[in-house]
Amino acid sequence: MEHVSKLRMNLEKQESLVKLGILTTAAILSFSTRLFSVLRFESVIHEFDPYFNYRTTKFLAEQGFYNFHNWFDERAWYPLGRIIGGTIYPGLMVTSATLYRIMWLLNITVDIRNVCVFLAPFFSSLTTIVTYLLTKEIHSTGAGLVAAAMISIVPGYISRSVAGSYDNEGIAIFCMLLTYYMWIKAVKTGAIFWATMAALAYFYMVSSWGGYVFLINLIPLHVLALMATGRFTHRVYIAYSTLYTIGTILSMQISFVGFQPVQSSEHMLAFGVFGLCQLHAFVDYVRSRVSKEHFDVLFNALVVTIASITVLVSLILTLTGKISPWTGRFYSLLDPSYAKNHIPIIASVSEHQPTSWSSFYFDLQILVFLFPAGLYFCFSKLSDANIFIILYGVTSIYFAGVMVRLMLVLAPVMCVLSGIAISHLLSKYIRNVDAGSGGAAGSGSGKNLDAKKAKKYEQQAPMKSEIAIAFVVVITLLLVTYTFHCTWVTSEAYSSPSIVLSARSHDGGRIIFDDFREAYYWLKMNTPDDARIMSWWDYG
Repeated sequence: MEHVSKLRMNLEKQESLVKLGILTTAAILSFSTRLFSVLRFESVIHEFDPYFNYRTTKFLAEQGFYNFHNWFDERAWYPLGRIIGGTIYPGLMVTSATLYRIMWLLNITVDIRNVCVFLAPFFSSLTTIVTYLLTKEIHSTGAGLVAAAMISIVPGYISRSVAGSYDNEGIAIFCMLLTYYMWIKAVKTGAIFWATMAALAYFYMVSSWGGYVFLINLIPLHVLALMATGRFTHRVYIAYSTLYTIGTILSMQISFVGFQPVQSSEHMLAFGVFGLCQLHAFVDYVRSRVSKEHFDVLFNALVVTIASITVLVSLILTLTGKISPWTGRFYSLLDPSYAKNHIPIIASVSEHQPTSWSSFYFDLQILVFLFPAGLYFCFSKLSDANIFIILYGVTSIYFAGVMVRLMLVLAPVMCVLSGIAISHLLSKYIRNVDAGSGGAAGSGSGKNLDAKKAKKYEQQAPMKSEIAIAFVVVITLLLVTYTFHCTWVTSEAYSSPSIVLSARSHDGGRIIFDDFREAYYWLKMNTPDDARIMSWWDYG
């Protein structure tokens, strides 16, 4: 008996070691596959916005946060200038400067530019780990490992997180998935600790990217769905009330956000659901204290009164301008024709165009076909966590179809649902393979028993094991093609800086055109420090 116990412990340790090895490999792959541009060109910032982010990060690292927060940049938005602290999301810069300081404290001498270049690949590795934790919490460990491996190389995420792509999205997806993971933990346990951790992760998300609006509308939508399906419990009440109160207070500390969480229409769903949570808890309390007849009368009167007051107050606040209307980009998501008809400058931006089917396949490949299967398996076994991932998948695929930029938000949930689908299918068919082969070999009567089981299995389901083997082989081949596709897309499409051009010569060799940087360097060395050379304008 002791020998069997030790053997079981050894098997558990081996299984844990294999899981750790797979997850570590996925994290390393996530980092290394984003380094094509560094290997091909050099450590260089890619776009124009990332260069501004790099300049502000350098100022923060050299001057400190107080000077950074109060910095008036006369070189931007000429001739008006720009107050940096109140017009940016500082999470990206603070993260880079913090890592830079930590590395210097550890006597690792590194330039701040290299920290900026490699920040997005580093956070993509962390995203891989968080995706594993989130998918494991929703479905199983196997699904988590598959999802982690998929998100490590999915082109839809790589497009915004290659080395040198120093923009807000580089860390925002990690923050978003971390918030979702903490939220699922809070809903499952009803613990204030996990809800507070979710609020802190949400604060990090708010400080990093304007896309936090999607997050703070998805979580209330989840709570609303739980209410509609009769799944609202004290655990959900504690989780959402804690997240909303702490998260809102923290988010208002970001100067660029300010009072928007309590004034803008984009945040009103979260506020309304918070009110509904309090009303739901109050109704449950009253129901436990009064008779059914009195409760019905009181409930009807309460609903009519609160609904009337809510509508009246909302109208007054909207008409007086206390609640700001939706922005043009938000309207464009709900009505794809709005921007083209009313604000053409929004529609003129390539990132705001509708997504073509070819773009879906280019950025997601087989995930497009596995996504419905993952939804089906979540619907077949509904839980609070599954309802959340269903809502995330359905809303994000709609928004990604309206605006190509939001493919970035869709890619993680595609990986999660595809991981669930593949894990479920492989588990089912590998069991059929094992049953067809008679299971593990035994000795004596055990071997005879296995043989009888295998014979009975063959009689009940002829050719079932062969079909299962064929299915497993097909899935394996699809995953191999996914790997090759993602690597090719990353190398050819998403690893080319805008300021360094390359082409192929007649013999297939690579020719580098570095004219942009040479021209900028010439201007830097041959013009006064405060000279107005050019202006670049963007409506956003």
